[in-house]
Amino acid sequence: MAIASHHVRFFSFSNCVITLRRMLAVGLTLLLCACATQAPKVDVPHQLFNDAGFVGNEPAPDPQAIFKVTEEMRQFIAKEIVTQIRSTSHQRALFNALYTKAQLKLEYDSSFTRNAAETFSARSGNCLSLVIMTAAIAKEMGLDISYQNVYTPELWSRSGALYFNVGHVNIVLGKRHFDDRNHLDKNYQMTIDFYPPEDTAGQRTTELAENTIIAMYFNNRAAESIADGKLDQAYRWAKAAITADPSFSAPYNTLAVIYLRHNDSGLAYETLKRALELDPGNKVAMSNIVQAMEETDRLNEAAQMRERLAALQPYPPFHFFKLGMKAMDERDYQTARKWFQKELDRAPDYHEFHFWIGIAYLRLGEVKRAEQHLAMAKSNSTSQKDHAIYSAKLDRIQATRTQFN
Repeated sequence: MAIASHHVRFFSFSNCVITLRRMLAVGLTLLLCACATQAPKVDVPHQLFNDAGFVGNEPAPDPQAIFKVTEEMRQFIAKEIVTQIRSTSHQRALFNALYTKAQLKLEYDSSFTRNAAETFSARSGNCLSLVIMTAAIAKEMGLDISYQNVYTPELWSRSGALYFNVGHVNIVLGKRHFDDRNHLDKNYQMTIDFYPPEDTAGQRTTELAENTIIAMYFNNRAAESIADGKLDQAYRWAKAAITADPSFSAPYNTLAVIYLRHNDSGLAYETLKRALELDPGNKVAMSNIVQAMEETDRLNEAAQMRERLAALQPYPPFHFFKLGMKAMDERDYQTARKWFQKELDRAPDYHEFHFWIGIAYLRLGEVKRAEQHLAMAKSNSTSQKDHAIYSAKLDRIQATRTQFN
């Protein structure tokens, strides 16, 4: 299955928002954040919720807790930001303090989506976490802020059988609240984007309301809970996401994936119908609704949707990767290398594709090429866990080669 999600990246970072998707032949896909335009006001669809089907007495997730500023953060503002303001703008002072290694020393980590306080405390976070932390500190400084959805080429990642469609958002810092709003000077605005400038130059953007950012955060947490096998927790997060912004399609898809895993295909079908009403071109929801249609005996509808989806997406995400892994299992490393290269042609920076083509080259005895791709996997990894795995494999290869030289 597939899930949708949004994260923001700094330099080579990738995750922004998550969306869950069910691949037609295998497990789930998570989409942490969709790239749909703002929809008209939509009421919360209480008929799609099934509280009785999930256990847990925890209170509903609190939207205000996402942006809560701790005393440690206030001390950082006073010591590292306010002291710069005499010589530079408020926006530049904030950027310098947060995103230069000499001060906060933030690191990118896509392992899960943190709120502002958690990101600041850990000194790490994924794209959405970094945007949320930046927003919280900017608000504490009295700066106006806005958020933007950035339309970038489709990007996917995976965790086991879960596939993540990754979106991208950034943040714009405006003037302070007491500035003259009738004479807005664009020079006082600064966009902080966690993609390299060359990756987003000329890309179309649309403004996002803060309730959509809140929905993205809750949706990411739901997707991550599904990946951890915690369906009751995932349900709470997905419901909170829909409640925060009922016009945002991604959490409907996520909630439907929860229902499919919970053997509640009827509700999954209705929830995915709502997702497609909000975003008719959403291929993730199309993919997942096929399973819901089949499990509710809507076989003609399922066949029609499969045909429509195949026309829009002849080779789904990770299609060639799965062929490559099959060839690896069959020890046909030359064929595996070919399939992994086809995935790299579509996603040249994705770390796992570099890792496996590196392993294929290693099995073929082409050690130098193997090392090159493993080094790329290491440099493009987006979590500390993956970075450690790739580093260890590369070190073993280099140590072995040194031993026999």
